[in-house]
Amino acid sequence: MVEARGVRKSFGRLEVLKGIDLTVGRGEVLCLIGPSGSGKSTFLRCINHLEKIDGGTLAVDGELVGYRQSGYRLHELRDREVCASRALIGMVFQRFNLFPHLSVLDNVMAGPLWVKRAPTGPTKTRAAELLERVGLADKLASYPNQLSGGQQQRVAIARALAMDPKLMLFDEPTSALDPELVGDVLDVMKDLAASGMTMIVVTHEMGFAKEVADTVVFMDNGHVVESGAPGQVLVEPAHERTRSFLAKVL
Repeated sequence: MVEARGVRKSFGRLEVLKGIDLTVGRGEVLCLIGPSGSGKSTFLRCINHLEKIDGGTLAVDGELVGYRQSGYRLHELRDREVCASRALIGMVFQRFNLFPHLSVLDNVMAGPLWVKRAPTGPTKTRAAELLERVGLADKLASYPNQLSGGQQQRVAIARALAMDPKLMLFDEPTSALDPELVGDVLDVMKDLAASGMTMIVVTHEMGFAKEVADTVVFMDNGHVVESGAPGQVLVEPAHERTRSFLAKVL
């Protein structure tokens, strides 16, 4: 589903990604772990072209992200084409980014109605079903400021799912939540993983990574330091830098 080869990204003189190689199979869950500033969130944003890569190639479901190849040359896609491909990739941010002036139901309906021009009736039914799936069937008429952080994040997940994505990206989705609210969001994500959704999750929740991930990738200083099954990377890491990081966070 996702294939990164030699992906590089710089902000001015600061090189944030220094040649990332990663592959994520269809239906797999990959968890990215590592210290702040290691490039995890930047890499996630490159996958849906919120950030443009400066080198290497990045493809989702066999299609280059943000570019079209003609012979040996890459041509950047027009904004309309980028938006069309981005619509197939759901993303959940640290902060929930809900529309404050819209109800919970209208937030979830927004993407299909505005981007896909879907009919209102089926869209409303689907939105209600998704909110029930994330445990918020009783909050359809509420507004974001009437919800807890955990509830808002579950609305954000439902909103991303309403676009019927083939890939879900999660950028530290529990980092802004009070500890007692984290479990509800992680339960929704576990349900998604069990349903076969392809997911890439930047997280500091090591218990979630150990339980749900097919692959755990430890990044540091713009590099992939170590990658493998959770039992390998989290329990018996081969690299000293990974061991040092885990000793501080576990």
